[in-house]
Amino acid sequence: MSTRSIRIALSKGRIYDETVPLLARVGIRAQEDPETSRRLVIPTSRRGIELIIVRASDTPTYVQHGGADLGIAGRDVLVEHGGEGLYQPVDLGIAACRMMVAARREFDYRLAVRQGARLRVATKYVRAAREHFAAKGVHVDIIRLYGSMELAPIVGLADAIVDLVSSGRTLRANNLVAVEDVMPVSARLVVNQAALKTKRATLQPLIDAFAAAADGGGRPGKPGKPRKPRKPRKAAR
Repeated sequence: MSTRSIRIALSKGRIYDETVPLLARVGIRAQEDPETSRRLVIPTSRRGIELIIVRASDTPTYVQHGGADLGIAGRDVLVEHGGEGLYQPVDLGIAACRMMVAARREFDYRLAVRQGARLRVATKYVRAAREHFAAKGVHVDIIRLYGSMELAPIVGLADAIVDLVSSGRTLRANNLVAVEDVMPVSARLVVNQAALKTKRATLQPLIDAFAAAADGGGRPGKPGKPRKPRKPRKAAR
């Protein structure tokens, strides 16, 4: 493995699937399918650029500590990580959804908040939830969960949850409703700050190409015309 290789950290699943067209516009194609390959470092069609496949929650850590020069991660993951040592030049506008507070349909969330009740909130987004409720002056006890978040209000473990909502079908299927918006979420390009200083001649054109590709510039297989990184846009509901 060349010490000059540029490594891009990606996670399997929705982010990878929606990143593939952007990579193509930048002129990068994985030479193996991460879903079927056992390799975690995957060569690409561009010499000197490799993809490393990591857990979504680990992407910022690999970039922060230099395991990768670039990465693509959701805003939800970046908020939980804290963003230390990361430069976030481009909102790619992919994997869009919203982080929301949800509760049982029969639970009067707004009344509970007005009355100053102390709420039990289940979530894996602990930092984002704490910051959201602290800003509103709402007292909460956070219960950390990692899956089946919708179950917590059903069985009485929590009054509400903070989770990502895309179509809302899972909430409706479990008699839950979104009661409050926390923040829009989409995937962002993140860059190791030290690498940007030492490899700027290589990384900056790549960052500009991603910015152009996210705005629809460029053609598949050819880097887009460099543009200034755009302002983050709101994710669709």
